Amino acid sequence: MLNYIEELKKLHLPEGQYAIFGSGPLAIRNIRASHDIDIIVTKKLWKKLIEKYNTKIQSDPVSIKIGNIEIFYNWMELTDKIEEMINTAEIINELPFVQLKYVLEWKESMGREKDKKDIELINKYLEKEKIKKVF
Repeated sequence: MLNYIEELKKLHLPEGQYAIFGSGPLAIRNIRASHDIDIIVTKKLWKKLIEKYNTKIQSDPVSIKIGNIEIFYNWMELTDKIEEMINTAEIINELPFVQLKYVLEWKESMGREKDKKDIELINKYLEKEKIKKVF
């Protein structure tokens, strides 16, 4: 994923209107690798992006694919929390990443085999972080 950071920066997305989701929050914390970047955006930004990149729109789910970056205006069971996830994103290396609690919530709702593995990795990471805070 880190290879695609420059690709993301070239999009010049406005601060406070997007956040990195999917496996990106895991990769930036070295929990596991990611092979692309999923971005969630506000409805306002989505409207601008579909005008600018109308030939890049995909369906199922609806997204805009630009190179290794996929942009979404909704996120399955967490669509109602898009604004909240963007507003509470953690800034890491000058980029907004959705908090792990939302990634965990999404992974738990999906229940796929790969999600179960990610849940285990996230929980181990959070446990280590909790221990670090004690000392």
